[in-house]
Amino acid sequence: MRQKTKVDAVDGKQEIIITREFDLSLELLFKAYEEPELFEQWMGTKVLKMENRKHGSYAFETSYNGKVVFSANGTIHEFIPNQKITRTFEMENTPFPIQLEYLEFRKLSDERSKLTMHIVFKSEDFRNQLMQMPFAQGLNMAHDKLQEIIDNLK
Repeated sequence: MRQKTKVDAVDGKQEIIITREFDLSLELLFKAYEEPELFEQWMGTKVLKMENRKHGSYAFETSYNGKVVFSANGTIHEFIPNQKITRTFEMENTPFPIQLEYLEFRKLSDERSKLTMHIVFKSEDFRNQLMQMPFAQGLNMAHDKLQEIIDNLK
């Protein structure tokens, strides 16, 4: 199956660029990142906190068989509805340092939109470690789920 979410990592750089076009209006795509209840559904994680504003913060965790297997948190530095979110992202209890994420949302038409994520890592080595994990496949699956869930809300 073709992955619709594209993840580009250029050798010699400490960043990745993620792009995905959705068959969703810009407002619905942004809503999936803004509303905790929707975010939980497509990400398959529990939102503990989501303060969508400048200097706000967020935290979420994923459990399996009653045990927390993944936790993440960050600070929101810029939040412009239907345009962009700039935030830090920290995976707790891992050797990965905090990364910086720029999420940009763009209207392609009334029923199509595009998400571009620019993620900056502390080093190319940390970026490469993440790329060796099933990160791209997992993100593609989550974005497929996002499309499906929002389609069902229309």
